[in-house]
Amino acid sequence: MSDTLNPHRQRWQHALQRTHQRIQHLPHHRTSGRVIRATGMVIEVVGLRVAVGSACRIELPSTKTHAEAEVVGFAGDKLFLMPLEEISGLMPGARVTPLGEGSGHSARRFPLGDSLLGRVLDGNGNPLDNGASVEESPRATLATIPLNPLARAPIDAQIDVGIRAINALLSVGRGQRMGLFAGSGVGKSVLLGMMARYTQADVIVVGLIGERGREVQDFIDNILGPEGRRRAVVVAAPADTSPLQRLQGAAYATRLAEGFRDEGRNVLLIMDSLTRYAMAQREIALAIGEPPATKGYPPSVFAKLPSLVERAGNAERGGGSITAFYTVLTEGDDQQDPIADSARAILDGHIVLSRTLAEAGHYPAIDIEASISRAMTAITTPEQQRHAQRFKRLFSRYQRNRDLISVGAYSPGHDPQLDEAVQRFPALERFLQQEMQECATIDKSRQALEAVVGG
Repeated sequence: MSDTLNPHRQRWQHALQRTHQRIQHLPHHRTSGRVIRATGMVIEVVGLRVAVGSACRIELPSTKTHAEAEVVGFAGDKLFLMPLEEISGLMPGARVTPLGEGSGHSARRFPLGDSLLGRVLDGNGNPLDNGASVEESPRATLATIPLNPLARAPIDAQIDVGIRAINALLSVGRGQRMGLFAGSGVGKSVLLGMMARYTQADVIVVGLIGERGREVQDFIDNILGPEGRRRAVVVAAPADTSPLQRLQGAAYATRLAEGFRDEGRNVLLIMDSLTRYAMAQREIALAIGEPPATKGYPPSVFAKLPSLVERAGNAERGGGSITAFYTVLTEGDDQQDPIADSARAILDGHIVLSRTLAEAGHYPAIDIEASISRAMTAITTPEQQRHAQRFKRLFSRYQRNRDLISVGAYSPGHDPQLDEAVQRFPALERFLQQEMQECATIDKSRQALEAVVGG
């Protein structure tokens, strides 16, 4: 009889051991706080001592559910929490407990890795595409240790983005961070889609932050396309999500890119848009009482931007890279908007899209005179640099005299340089235009540039 019970006893013992291992690290008590005030997007809680950035769960007794929130600030014994999504049924005195209590961390962990290629996720790391679950994917927090700037590999190799005007005149290096400055409706999404399809990168990470929900599907199906999507991860936090989730979506897209870079891959990171990220931080900062400074933007906004952007770039020598394009919305095409001005200072170059060119049917509507790549001299040959400078001189000379030419006040023979600019301008303009389905490699772009400026 005892022999027949031994196997059962052993199974019970193993089960008890496994249960003991799971529970022995749990705390002997569970801390909780309570809600004392809710105004707008901010929920005030007392009775908890957790760090800023920690995740919490708010119980909603009326609906018998719970909502997740994040600690965004504190004042004395009061914590300021902001929910990740709109909640209903919140009551005074609702219990609040920290997430991850007893596990050594209270920061939320997000899925990473190759299993996410081809997927569309929200700012919380949950699938939006009705695909398979990502529960089995490796997970990590959004925070990473900053790279030593002296340990980063220099930007010394040009990356092919497939766009003639950029490859030839605004060359982008592997690991460079570029800004795409544009108002609404001037073709920035189409330009980003061309880069996503034609850029030579191992992995593409797209962050659609604060844009219209309709644009998410349109970008994936019509602009990114099946070919681009196969090697891409899309993180979407549209305008109707909470400001906290928009901030989180941008940080998550950057964290995904860092994960692939740490594996030695070359990543293309597209963030649309940096302005919506700044606006989300403004909403949070103003809600918890931070005073506005420049045009309604609190100081924390201008501290958040470089901390996000500086995470992109090259890893150590021999490692991977993140080449990043950040779109910056210029309100009313005002290039002196505080966010645009701040972004221009922290990025490695800027490509300005012109509404005047877009309205004239000139695509991509890149304003060559207002755009610059700060890494171009380090990644291109002296010959290409001479050709690019000559192109810009001729183009600029024509633009400065455009009104005179239009009214018929220009007569050839008085200014040889202007005569040459007028003669070559149709070819210069054709060079800058490119169809959406056309891919212009670096070699083809250089050859076309040399042909246009005539050596």
